Amino acid sequence: MSPTIDDRLAELTARCRRLTLLCAATAVLAALAAASAVTLALRTGASSDHLTARELTLVDGTGKTRAHLGTMPDGSTGLVLHDSQEHPRALLAVGSDGSPKLRLSTASGQTLAELTVFGNEAPRLALAQAAGPEFFTVGLQADGSSRLELLDPTGRPRAILDSDAQGSPGLLLVDRLGLPRASLRVGPTNSGSLLLEGPEGQIFRAPADALQ
Repeated sequence: MSPTIDDRLAELTARCRRLTLLCAATAVLAALAAASAVTLALRTGASSDHLTARELTLVDGTGKTRAHLGTMPDGSTGLVLHDSQEHPRALLAVGSDGSPKLRLSTASGQTLAELTVFGNEAPRLALAQAAGPEFFTVGLQADGSSRLELLDPTGRPRAILDSDAQGSPGLLLVDRLGLPRASLRVGPTNSGSLLLEGPEGQIFRAPADALQ
């Protein structure tokens, strides 16, 4: 039997939860790496319990950079973790506006996953393809509404699941031209509605059409 829309939404929600936990675990590991770097610097430096520096770089046994803590060109402050070839692969930073960010990248520098908290109340998780465009985003807006998007290979949103500030949910399906073709919503009065639009402009609306 083919999976229902509820089954697909439940699967997407579970995947989102697992990805969020993965990002959180990566942030913890990054923080532990920063603590280890500071501890190493203290052990190899003077016998002081306080270290002040503009930047801190951690190298491996061959002299390759594996972690860098400092201020970024964009004004943010963060920790960058490098792989064995000195490619930056993970970033934990706080922007100049105070927004924290966790970013995971390929060896070439392409961002594959990014978790950002805008201000104090608007988190956003985005997953991208190795070629560049995002294919999945989920976030909470400043007005209290939430939004989950599935995007095609060109970066165009094709399926949008959202919930307004009052908790009323909706699902919107979009064609390759960016035109809405199907809309399923539950309103604030707990009534459901369905709207389908054909390629020639034909419209089916329920429950209105279904009751005629």
